[in-house]
Amino acid sequence: MSEYHYTESGLHNIWLASGYEIVETSYGTGVAIHDVAGLHRAIGETLAKKAWITGAELRFLRKEMDLSQRALGELLGTADQAVAKWEKTGRVPKTADRMIRLIYLEHIGGNVPIRSTIERISNTDHAEHARMTAEESESGWRIAA
Repeated sequence: MSEYHYTESGLHNIWLASGYEIVETSYGTGVAIHDVAGLHRAIGETLAKKAWITGAELRFLRKEMDLSQRALGELLGTADQAVAKWEKTGRVPKTADRMIRLIYLEHIGGNVPIRSTIERISNTDHAEHARMTAEESESGWRIAA
């Protein structure tokens, strides 16, 4: 079996030596990858341990964490337009590069605070901002969402 150029990941430098098979479907010839989640985790870990990442690699890690550009921008304290620019131009600022790789490794490592923060930001990004009502009581202020 020859190597398969796996461009479906959005990365152009990934080749599979095994873990896939060529299949015939009613639509023509296709490729079936045995463990896509495992493959993507291995790719992500390798990217996160590099000295620096490209824009395409940033996009891959962002999507693996199920974050929009807006959500990643919020997590890093920057605008979604900045994230889009980094992905497009491939020039990721050193601090953002390091933070994204660290966040990804902690995310896949099961760091509960990181995972819950990512989930909260992602959920916020997918929904409208809910109304918050402040209410004062004898024990102090309380916010109800």
